[in-house]
Amino acid sequence: MNIKDLEPKIVWHYFHDITQIPRPSKKEERIIAYLLDFAREHNLEARKDAVGNVVITKPATPGKEGSPTVVLQSHVDMVCEKNSDVTHDFDNDPIETIIDGDWVKANGTTLGADNGIGIAAQLAVLASTDIAHGKIEALFTVDEETGLTGASSLEPGFITGNILLNLDTEEEGEIYIGCAGGIGTKAYFRYKEKSAPEDYFWFKVQVKGLRGGHSGSDIDKGLGNANKILTRFLYGIMNKKYGMVLSEIGGGNLHNAIAREAYAVVGVKEKYKEDIRVKLNIFLANVQNEYKKSDPGLEILLESVSMPSKIIKRGVARRLIQSLYACPHGVISMSADIEGLVETSTNLASIKMLDNNIIEIGTSQRSSVESRKEDIANRVRAVFELAEAKVVHNEGYPGWQPNTDSHILKLARDEYKNLYNKEAKVKAIHAGLECGLFLEKYPQLDMISIGPDMTDVHSPDERMNIPSVGKFWNYLVRILENVSSAETE
Repeated sequence: MNIKDLEPKIVWHYFHDITQIPRPSKKEERIIAYLLDFAREHNLEARKDAVGNVVITKPATPGKEGSPTVVLQSHVDMVCEKNSDVTHDFDNDPIETIIDGDWVKANGTTLGADNGIGIAAQLAVLASTDIAHGKIEALFTVDEETGLTGASSLEPGFITGNILLNLDTEEEGEIYIGCAGGIGTKAYFRYKEKSAPEDYFWFKVQVKGLRGGHSGSDIDKGLGNANKILTRFLYGIMNKKYGMVLSEIGGGNLHNAIAREAYAVVGVKEKYKEDIRVKLNIFLANVQNEYKKSDPGLEILLESVSMPSKIIKRGVARRLIQSLYACPHGVISMSADIEGLVETSTNLASIKMLDNNIIEIGTSQRSSVESRKEDIANRVRAVFELAEAKVVHNEGYPGWQPNTDSHILKLARDEYKNLYNKEAKVKAIHAGLECGLFLEKYPQLDMISIGPDMTDVHSPDERMNIPSVGKFWNYLVRILENVSSAETE
């Protein structure tokens, strides 16, 4: 069965189209062109700004001219993650979708339902002829996943509506009215090389099989971080007895994804070869026991390799491993205001060997309290500065302060109850949404965020629940049909 045959067909038709268009962050040219072509084909006004954001405007349907303008918003880029045994070029290849019972997933890659399903819903509204609605402004922003570039560069006047529906959450039946702010912290180690010692046992140790996930919404699920597990093992064998040396190290990829895989190429004195194997087996048994519920697929593989030509000088390698081991990762504190909400967290996202003998460590921090976001970013900074690394912060982005008196929230709660005879949950999310940036540019905006059920986003296990897409679509239509001038008073 093709996903285009799923119901509601108009939504799944556009979602399929979107999966066929490569759209990595900062490489969104083809999806932008698709949106502009769509607007021309449907005789709709479209504008593109300097950074690539697109807004497509659809007039009110007859009889709804007095209703307020509603902005529907999604981001066009996707997280590009794949399993190491999968061949896929995200710059050129379409996503291969698979229907698995009540779920849609991809074949060993991220699905891009984050935020492809939001785009599909926007296009379905714009193309529909049977929905009564006021004026619609469909806003499509670029580069949400790696820099929030589109939202932060949005110019005054690009949109005119005072009500915004963000379509970028992952739980059907939940209405989000707030999110955490975030900041990125990177550390850079410059190292010198020396010749690899002879009479050493050389091996590659790999951490694999972890679920990964979103560094915001999944940070409290007890998932393993491959970078932390790898450096924990390396720290344990980094003593004079073994004479351990490091030739290569790498792990993770994106700042907003929990690292699923990591590796290192390491040498120890030849006579300790079997000691290392025994030590790894004991270590593996321990960490598999620790993660048996949250990450049961965890593997650590050790294979012998040829002697490398160069190693990282011991002093830098030692400081690197110590700081990675010491670097905090995970939940730092829970909210005192909203039960069950993570307030502050940090993610040890990536370890990358760059050109010119530089190792880059990527981390990201989130908090719904601005002062605590700054505090955890500085704690991470302090760890790496103690290890003599150069540390930089990016500009970060603001959180979205909840507004429980929101008019669109009241309407959304009422319509969910009318439609499904149960209450929608009103929540804030620890993940970052673009809404905080929108509010800086357009302080009059009344906003909520909704979406269908998705799991394991930002990882190759990403899945989207098929029945929830229908419920999400019906709910979105119901809101649009019932927005009236009362909501803007």
